[in-house]
Parts: sequence; C-alpha cells; structure tokens
Amino acid sequence: MTMMPQWLRRPPILMNDSSNGPWGNGGSDDTNAGPRNPWAVPPGGRKGAPKATALDEFLKRARGGGSGGGGGGGPQMPLGANSRNLWLIGAALIVAAWILFTSVHQIGPQQRGVVTFLGRYSGMLDPGIRLTLPAPLVSVQKVDVEAVRVDEFPRDGSENVLTGDQNILDLAYTVRWRVDNPRDFVFEIKDPVETVRATAESAMRAVLATTTLNEAIGAGRTNIEARVAQMMQQILNEYHAGVRVQGVSIRQAAAPASLIDDFNAVTAAQQEAVGNLNNARSYSEQVIARAQGEAAAFDKVYEQYRLAPEVTRRRMYYETMEAVLAKTDKTIVETPGVSPLLPLDRARKLTEPQTGAAAAATPAPAAEAGR
Repeated sequence: MTMMPQWLRRPPILMNDSSNGPWGNGGSDDTNAGPRNPWAVPPGGRKGAPKATALDEFLKRARGGGSGGGGGGGPQMPLGANSRNLWLIGAALIVAAWILFTSVHQIGPQQRGVVTFLGRYSGMLDPGIRLTLPAPLVSVQKVDVEAVRVDEFPRDGSENVLTGDQNILDLAYTVRWRVDNPRDFVFEIKDPVETVRATAESAMRAVLATTTLNEAIGAGRTNIEARVAQMMQQILNEYHAGVRVQGVSIRQAAAPASLIDDFNAVTAAQQEAVGNLNNARSYSEQVIARAQGEAAAFDKVYEQYRLAPEVTRRRMYYETMEAVLAKTDKTIVETPGVSPLLPLDRARKLTEPQTGAAAAATPAPAAEAGR
C-alpha cells in the first residue's frame, strides 16, 4: 500500500462531506459495482440536489451570501480551522512571491546595480543574476554605464550668447556624456542630469566670454569645443558627479538674424582685404626675386671686371651698342661719300625660297632671263 506524503494529500476543506461522489455508487449498498455513467439515470431514480461541500460554503460566504436561509449582509469572513489554514497558505504564497521578486535581480551587461541596505550604500552588483535580501531591507538601483547620453542646448531653437568682444552670438550646441562612477552618480548629486546641463551652459558662457565673434563663427570652433569639454569635466570632478564628458559639438554659431546682412558685408570686406594682401605679397616676392637675380648677375660681371678691367669695359660697350643699334636703321659714312648699310637680314629674307601662293605669284628671275 502506497502512502502519500502529508503535504500531497487533499486539504480537508476541499473534501466532500458526503462519502458518495457524483460518480460513486449513488447510494447503493453494493460497493463493488464500480463507477457508473454520470449521464445515466441512477438505479433508484433521480435524487435531490447533492449536499453542499465546505468549498462551496467558503465561496458562497466570500461572495457575500449566508449559509442556510440566513439573509446576506456584506462579505463574511470564513470561520473555522480550515478557513484559517487557507488564509495562512495565501499569505505564505504572497510573502514567497514578494521575497522572490525583491531578492533576485537581473543586471544587464551594460548595467551596474547600486545596493543600499536600509538606505545606506552597501555595494555594487556586476552583470548577471544576483541575490540580495528582500525589500525593504535592501534596495537595488540599476544604472547604465555604457550608454552615451546626448543633451542639446537649448532644448528648442538657439540662444543668444555674449562674446568677449561685446558681440551677440546665435548659438546651439550638443553635449555627450556617460556615467563613469555609478555610486557617485546616485548618491553625490540630487539631480545629476540637470546638474550636467547647468554645468554645460556655465562652461560654454565662460569660454565664449574670452572669445571673439570671428573665432566663434570661424576656425576657432574646435578650440572652443575642447575648452568647454575640459572645463565641464573639471567642474563635475569637483562635484564628484561620477560623469565622464565624451565631447561637445557646436551645431550653429552665427550672428543674430537682425544683423546677418551687416555681418555678411563685414565678412566679404575681410575676405577682400585678405585677397589684396595676398596679391601684394606675391608681387613683392616677384620684385624681390628679380632684383636679387640682377644683383647676382652684376656681382658676376664685377668679378670679371676685377680680373680684366679693360677687356670687360670694352665688351660691355660692344654689348650695349649692339643692343641699342639693333633697333635702328644704320648708315655707314665712308671717305668718298655716304652709302646706306646693306640690311643683311632683309636680304636673307629675299633670297630665301618662297612656298605656296607667294611662290606662284612671283615669277622666277631665271625664267624671265631665259626669255
């Protein structure tokens, strides 16, 4: 005979008071008759309604109905030993569920769990499934330490910032940061997100107060971004905020809309001035290079002149006269009279053979002589 454990047995409250089940022998004295068809008419004919069980009574009282013929008021609490056992089982299940859901913590790979015992910092939970004491003794706050948070300034549009040269700058920028120390991030600052925003605005205004408008809207953006990020990190470290600044990016830096035309005119004038300055420098470099070349050539001539002054003087005279007389008509004065200089270069051109239409139009002297 197999004995069932005590905790697997059917609770007494769920047991039918009647020994005859709905599929029993129907009140027959024959105990060996076996189960019968529940839809068939019993041998002794149909009988009255079966007697209510203790479970039916419990459900009826829980719904507010009375037992027997008593009139019902509000809901009534079940009485007796069986009802007390049922309430104890329900309370035990609730407590077990509460312990299960508040003692087991699943920490993601990018998270860290900050543990507090009665409100005081107790430790840190690494990624994985971790167990702690149930609440309210122990509380665990999950903090994402790998996500990069992005804050845009201002939240809508842009804001006007005063620069170091007393000009107004229309500015919009973005700050990227992440949690570096979860313990400091949770305990050291009441509202770390708003603290980071306030720090970013303060650092940006402080840096622009020492920057000119031309630097802010020109090539100085990279330097401004680096200075703002460095100043933010220094302030947050002093606060022990547990925050690491990833970077600052200026999305918009321009003059206000009401003054944009004037600033464009100033920018165009500055660009024109830079262009003129570059042209002047290029011309001066060309002149200097030409003068240096002439000076070097003169130095070489002077060296030759020091070696042979008379020969060098005569050669210089001939070269100068050749350069002057090459562009003028020459006349030779001889003793008997005056005769023009034969232009050998022109004669050379006349004696050269002609080609094409010019040769066909000009008759050959030899042909005419043969006639």
